Formats: sequence, structure tokens, C-alpha cells
Amino acid sequence: MKLLVTGGAGFIGSAVVRQAVARGHRVVNLDALTYAACLDNVAPVADSPLYAFEKADIRDRAALDRIFASHAPDAVMHLAAESHVDRSIDGPGAFIETNVTGTYTLLEAARAHWVHAGRPASFRFHHISTDEVYGSLGATGQFTEDTPYDPRSPYSASKAASDHLVRAWHETYGLPTLLTNCSNNYGPYHFPEKLIPVVILNALSGRPIPVYGAGQNIRDWLYVEDHADALLTVLDRGAVGCSYNIGGENEVRNIDLVRMICALLDEMRPAATPYADQITFVTDRPGHDARYAIDPTRIRTELGWRPSVTLEEGLRRTLRWYLDNEPWWRALQNRGGVGERLGTLA
Repeated sequence: MKLLVTGGAGFIGSAVVRQAVARGHRVVNLDALTYAACLDNVAPVADSPLYAFEKADIRDRAALDRIFASHAPDAVMHLAAESHVDRSIDGPGAFIETNVTGTYTLLEAARAHWVHAGRPASFRFHHISTDEVYGSLGATGQFTEDTPYDPRSPYSASKAASDHLVRAWHETYGLPTLLTNCSNNYGPYHFPEKLIPVVILNALSGRPIPVYGAGQNIRDWLYVEDHADALLTVLDRGAVGCSYNIGGENEVRNIDLVRMICALLDEMRPAATPYADQITFVTDRPGHDARYAIDPTRIRTELGWRPSVTLEEGLRRTLRWYLDNEPWWRALQNRGGVGERLGTLA
């Protein structure tokens, strides 16, 4: 297959690009190279004859039409998005522009390409979304594909809107779509503004390790390479018009996650004092969702997929990668907002 991957220089998108090329797919990486993108993320496959890069914005219809005409992809894997909740609190407009308007523009360009090609039944538009569209859980229960949407942040609201657009384009125009909603990702190449890389880099630099509120918020953590595998599985075998929840089956409180990272760092890069001594509780995020948890029954029973990496093993791999790739994260330290507390303007 020839895949058009949007956001392929980002964290999850680059994992998809690397795995797809490794499996023999031809990949066109479409990325606007905004602040969270880094072409070093795809350096392992950049010289492959199966890989091509197009710098373009998904809101630019003329650029999209040119790219579809030039590359004639068999499928679109749409990962390009603004994704940091704290940034969405401070500046929601960019999230509406990219996640809503951008998705609409991409859907229309993909539909035009699909119609021009004779509406091939094999074409796929795979939209990658988040479990945050479902809102917040209490102490029990899990998100299923039938959970009503209840987004609580500008980020999750923008992703919910894009999900609805994708479903509407399938129902109204017959565009062959797939939709996936994933839990929190982590792993190599994670941009250093999200929780796990912030903990790692602050610990290594001797700075306070910030934990929002009392650290009681619970997330289900999914190793990014597992997620990429799941996405390619859904693309290959998923039912057209269907959605699949992808979880890591690794629920943990934020404070326990931070302590796990500190304990692993004590083992892998010992310091004069335990890293956990650097943990500092800070003012909570406005509207911070209490708990996310994925029910993975559909993808497990229908497609035979489940995560292969435990949280402890995934954290070990992630920490080893950050310890071995200091030039990568050092180069990103001066990008806007990195190392700053965002999301307090509310």
C-alpha cells in the first residue's frame, strides 16, 4: 500500500511512519513542521526508497490536492493535530483551526481524490483520535466505542468535532473511513512537554518534578510502538465505518507513575539523592479529568490485537532511549513553551 500519513514528523505519527516503512509500505509523510514536529523522528527511514516527505499544512486545500494527485495514496492515516491540553487552555484557536478546519479540509481533499479514482472500495481514511473525547470516568467503568462523547477541554472538544466530521463524511458521502480512539501514549521521541518526558528531563537536570494537584488522576498508558502496530492492524483489517478503542491495559495514578520513573532512574542513572525527592505538587490543571480507562474488547475480539509491552518494560525502554539520545531532546529545549507551566490562564 501507499500511505499518506499526516503529522508523520510528530510523536505517534513518526512511530507509524517507521513501522509502515519497515513492513514494506510506501509512505508519504505530510507535515507542516510546527513546534512539536521533528524530522529527526523519521531519520531511521529517511533514506529509504519507500519514504517521501511533503511539507504542507492540512488546512491548505491546494497543497493537499497537489499531494493527492502526485502520490495517489491508497489510504490516509490522519494523525496531524494540536494535542497538548495545557496549550489548548491558553490558546484554543489553534486547536479549532488545525483539528477541526484541518480535518474538514483533508476529508474534502481525500473525498475528491477517491471520487476521481472511481470510488475504489479498497481506499481508507483512517482518523486517529483520543479517549479524551469521552470525558472523565469515576472510580469504576471503562470507555467503550459506544460511550457518549463528553469532552472537557478545548483540545478534547476539537478532537470530538473532528471525529464527528469523519463519521458524517462516511454516512453522507460513503467515504470509507476508520476511526480509532487511543489512551495516553509514551515512548521514544515523545516531545518534551508531556508528563513522562517532563518527569525524565526535570529529574536528570535536578529541577523540581511537577505533579498536578495531588497526583490522583488516573490514565491508561499505551507504549507508542504498540499503538503504531494497532493502527496498522486496524488499517489492514478494520471494518469500514467502524471505530476501535486502543488501550494499553496499564492504568496508574499520576503520582505512582512519577514514582516508578524516579525509581527506575535511581537504578539506571543513580544520583546523590533519590530522584523522588524532587517531586513537587503544583496547582492542578483547570478541568482536569479524573480518570481514563479503555475497554479494548472490540479490537481484541474482532482483530486479535492487544498490547505487548507492560508499563514497567515500556518505561525502561523509554528511559534508556532518553538517556542514550540526549542530543535529540537537548535540541528541542528552546522551542516555545517547553519547560514552562502552561494552561493556567483559565
